[in-house]
Amino acid sequence: MSDKHPDAASQLYSLIANEEDARVCTDISDGACHDVPRNFFLILGSLVLTKLGDLLISPKTVLAWLLGAIGAPGLVAWLVPIRESGSLIPQMVIGAWVRQKPVRKWFWVGGSFGQALSVAGMAASVWFMTGTAAGAGVIGCLILFSLGRGFCSVAMKDVQGKCVPKTRRGRLSGLATTIGGSATVALTMLLFWNQGDPSTGFYVMLLLLAASLWVIAGILFAGIDEEPGATSGGGSALTEAIKSLSLLRDDAPFRHFVITRALLLCSALASPYFVLLAQQQGNSSWLLGGFLLASSLASSVSATIWGWMADRSSRQVIIRGAAIASAVCVVVGGLNLLASDAIVSPWFYPGAFFVLSIAHAGVRLGRKTYLVDMAGGNKRTDYTAVSNTVIGVLLLVTGGLSALASLISPGAVIIMLGAMGVAGTISGIRLKEVE
Repeated sequence: MSDKHPDAASQLYSLIANEEDARVCTDISDGACHDVPRNFFLILGSLVLTKLGDLLISPKTVLAWLLGAIGAPGLVAWLVPIRESGSLIPQMVIGAWVRQKPVRKWFWVGGSFGQALSVAGMAASVWFMTGTAAGAGVIGCLILFSLGRGFCSVAMKDVQGKCVPKTRRGRLSGLATTIGGSATVALTMLLFWNQGDPSTGFYVMLLLLAASLWVIAGILFAGIDEEPGATSGGGSALTEAIKSLSLLRDDAPFRHFVITRALLLCSALASPYFVLLAQQQGNSSWLLGGFLLASSLASSVSATIWGWMADRSSRQVIIRGAAIASAVCVVVGGLNLLASDAIVSPWFYPGAFFVLSIAHAGVRLGRKTYLVDMAGGNKRTDYTAVSNTVIGVLLLVTGGLSALASLISPGAVIIMLGAMGVAGTISGIRLKEVE
């Protein structure tokens, strides 16, 4: 690549990143800085495809609706906890293993292909089985999907930290979410326009389409030029994982970050209850399209803005996202408890879901950017693995308690999660700036 004759990737990257010189590459090597434009777009393409796939098989919307359609509604409560915890809990072991390899992109590639196979397995379960058996097949494949997602989560933060400069990571994630969300908006309109109740074939097609996206994403990611990084040397992955837990005891800023993140689980756990409240008032397939469209629009309109804000202060993004999420939960839960169904339309809930999704996008992007920027080298992998494992365990516990409480009153659960969000907002204010 020549400065006099820059290629298309370099020119487009200069426009996106507002590059004027190489001074921005302060925390990556000169060789990695040279490859930033090409790697930026390969990572961007991979993230766009996987984010589109995530929206097409979202446990909060599509999979929950699917289990109801095939006659397995009793399994809906386990979708979000399994999807999240199945990828988070093993990450101390995964992180220790990944850290022992100087080039880590292949872990992401393998995880992406694994997710593709798992989603194809869901499609087979729905096509060849019915009722609880089909639902159990979907849940089993979701566990395998989550494990593949865990490999991708650990590897992505490390590869991104080595290949993209610190002040450009937020906009990379934001652009990926915006483009993926915009594509899902278009696809949702195409799939649900003038459609009746979705058939089994419709769900199978949706799942196979998502599986193909993860295959293409893995192929793109394999083309990244990643320089070898430091390795930790001897010791088994499990031994190294157990040693990593000492970070919670010895590293006060990291411990504070994990506590804050735990309190902000509200933005993820509250979403299915919004769908549940809407289903109690109307079971139209248009409501499913409405929730999917709300999620897609929220990603497309907010993620890039959150990304640019995160490059200036990921802490402020966490605080603002948490404040919005907790406020929405308190309002929705309060209306459900105090107002009758005649007052609250079922279409109110996709609108509230839209606002909550914007808030969740901010919380998610802000804490990811904060974690990458607060750490360097192998510590970045340790931080990711330890925090994700702890959050995975807490997510199962909190999700289980919420599922039990929802049998009494979904509105009360949403208010409880909103209170958690308020505590998370206060904890976020006490975080230190890292940009």
